Amino acid sequence: MKKYILILAVLLLLPGLLSAETFAKTGTAGLQFLKLGIDARAIGMAEAYTAVTNDISSVYWNPAGLALNPHNQILFSHTEYVANIRHEFFAISQKSSIGTFAFFASALHMDWMDVYIEDSFDNPTGEQFTCYDLAGGLTYANSFTDKFAFGFTAKYLREKLDEYAVDGMSVDLGSLYNTGWRNVTIGMSLRNFGPNMKFELDNDDDGEFDEDPFDLLDNDGDGLIDEDREEVDFKIPMNFSLGVSADIYRVDDNNFLIGSVQLDNCVDRKETYNLGFEYTMGTFKIRSGYQFEYDAAGYSGGFGWKIPTSFAIISIDYAYTDFGDLAENFIKTPHRLSIKLFY
Repeated sequence: MKKYILILAVLLLLPGLLSAETFAKTGTAGLQFLKLGIDARAIGMAEAYTAVTNDISSVYWNPAGLALNPHNQILFSHTEYVANIRHEFFAISQKSSIGTFAFFASALHMDWMDVYIEDSFDNPTGEQFTCYDLAGGLTYANSFTDKFAFGFTAKYLREKLDEYAVDGMSVDLGSLYNTGWRNVTIGMSLRNFGPNMKFELDNDDDGEFDEDPFDLLDNDGDGLIDEDREEVDFKIPMNFSLGVSADIYRVDDNNFLIGSVQLDNCVDRKETYNLGFEYTMGTFKIRSGYQFEYDAAGYSGGFGWKIPTSFAIISIDYAYTDFGDLAENFIKTPHRLSIKLFY
């Protein structure tokens, strides 16, 4: 009975949380780095991964999947993105008698850039600036039966643009239900659910924020009236994913093909659809997939290899994503490399 109550609660709760945003509003959400998928295995399957995830990468895709793996795990993921932008992700998990816990940290960073005089792109001032995004959090997951798992994540978020910074919080929720027939699994996740964020600027250093430009007051006595106008708050990219995965072909645990389909509903874009496949041949895996209704990303592919050692099972995965005109060539298109340790 508890299993069905939990499933029903998730089914009722998650869509309701998104009902306030009927139409996608492109460009209205900040912290876009939260949309950058991690783990080359997931990317190789074109991110059709909500119902597939069953290891440490679940801290990003669907926290419920963290409960399905019997090992303690470590994950390192690196992405060479377009325009010399890089994305790093680290996670570590620990099994316990009451469930599985994990910690993760994520960073998007880029090279230093020149500062130019306003309205001029050929006259640098000699100064430089950079930007970065950070996220970190804790995940808890547990299997309530042999078919149903649930998990959640609490996250701290930070974005810094030159000298300006903003901090916030969000949570992720996820569930997985295995029907028991041909390994058909239904996965749902709600990522980046949290309050709006807002930069607070005090350019005139008078200790006041969001000053009223119409009260005609010179708060800091510099002869100028209310230099700091109210900043507009912005959403974070909350996303609801519904996925289904199943065995398409299986001989045994060393020779099988799985397929996965997924629907994503994000607050700042139209609905997107993902289709992914993974074929396992012993310790080697090959993956392929396609993302539909995306402006840039389309085809993805990749491969992985598991290496048993005396101290851990090491999984090395690579993925390639076709970004079309956003990438100059094959070398400068996004490449992902991830390493997992199961011990």
